[in-house]
Amino acid sequence: MRHRLKDVAERAGVSVKTVSNVVNGHVHVRPDTRARVEEAIVELNYRPNLSARHLRKGRTGVIALAVPELDIPYFAELARHVVTAAAEHGWTVLIDQTGGRHDQERVLAPGITDHLIDGLILSPSALTAADLAGLDGTPMVLLGERIEHCPADRVVIDNVAAARKITDHLIQSGRRRIAAVGAQRTDEGASARLRLAGYRDALSAAGLDYDKALVAPAPAWHRADGAAAMRGLLTSGVRLDAVFCFNDTLALGALRALHEAGLRVPEDVAVVGFDDIEDGRFSFPTLTTVAPDKEQIARLAVELLANRLDGDRAAPARELRASYRLELRESTQTR
Repeated sequence: MRHRLKDVAERAGVSVKTVSNVVNGHVHVRPDTRARVEEAIVELNYRPNLSARHLRKGRTGVIALAVPELDIPYFAELARHVVTAAAEHGWTVLIDQTGGRHDQERVLAPGITDHLIDGLILSPSALTAADLAGLDGTPMVLLGERIEHCPADRVVIDNVAAARKITDHLIQSGRRRIAAVGAQRTDEGASARLRLAGYRDALSAAGLDYDKALVAPAPAWHRADGAAAMRGLLTSGVRLDAVFCFNDTLALGALRALHEAGLRVPEDVAVVGFDDIEDGRFSFPTLTTVAPDKEQIARLAVELLANRLDGDRAAPARELRASYRLELRESTQTR
């Protein structure tokens, strides 16, 4: 038997309105009254009818998360945090993959299909500010620094500062010939350009020359691309004692290539990544990396979306910055 709001009210000895206030988190409820209502909710195993609530607000109770690739572990881990944060609002999350293609992202931007979703969280690779100009449909939050002067709410981390900090860690540990793996020259490579800029800033600040021979491109950021880029550096004959890979999957591939070449990590070559995916905590050696706060990124994105849905949709766009930290592990720490 499914209990109703009225049943909870009768069990707690309060009005239906009071039960509704407790269920919806309103603060203006006396502590003893709230306690009685919460006890009645537990006793009756009452669960709010979220579908009815959403319908009353003219909503579906569904939001979408669109990312470039689900087989990149960073996006899979981020999706888990978005689902958790959205559940606190009673939302279901529809997850889509864009492949980083402009046409696919452009289709998603207006909101997939009218009335299918209430809001969209999108990690763009190819979308431009011009694509977003004039959109006034489904509320949207963007992830990352791909679009400058963004007309939509977005959540970012400081990629340049983070890349500078991880490169400086290598420099402070005595490394002087630091390679960079993951450079991209396409319009879609915004993260690559920012991380390369941070790498160059750190070299300059330390008085080290920027050597193009130490920069290895990667068309995609998968393990195979990291291994191929690392093998290319080694066969080129360029001298190196450290490698900054622009994400952790590239770094895992680089670790494999170094092992195949008979080089020790970190004794011969130190390796760092970016993203702090779970695989890096179990690689051999474990991977030093930049750890964006993925839980915070997800929570901020969901909060921005909730504010748009419940507040002024015409208000100026907001940019929120999430934190990051360095996770120092075996791939840079000599024993």
